[in-house]
Amino acid sequence: MLTLKDAKIGESVKVVKIHGEGALKRRIMDMGITKGIDIRIRKVAPLGDPMELTVRGYELSIRRADAEMIEIER
Repeated sequence: MLTLKDAKIGESVKVVKIHGEGALKRRIMDMGITKGIDIRIRKVAPLGDPMELTVRGYELSIRRADAEMIEIER
């Protein structure tokens, strides 16, 4: 399984599935990350946390732990 945390800077990926339960999954979806959406990885902090993404035309930073729950395809 390939997750968002495995994606490289500058890469565009498509969300296949969001893992997790309840409030955590809901929070990720409220940020605009839903099944089928395209995400571009803009930057990753020097220690790998957080990641800066472009989602639906806006910039979003998420934690590495949250990125592990987002299954992607290249």
